[in-house]
Amino acid sequence: MTEPVPAPLERPVALVDLLDRVLAGGVVVSGDLVLSIADVDLVHISLRTLLSSVTALRPPDE
Repeated sequence: MTEPVPAPLERPVALVDLLDRVLAGGVVVSGDLVLSIADVDLVHISLRTLLSSVTALRPPDE
């Protein structure tokens, strides 16, 4: 019988570190908004945005 492997120690992640990781690779946020009255859709809005740092989007200099 094998012994269980202990879980790795979790370390707290600061908000600055989390934002740095997200902006380094980029993230896409999307959503839909529907306004309706009496089950009749009146307005449908699709929202999409890309969050990234400028250096991640800029092509590397040659």
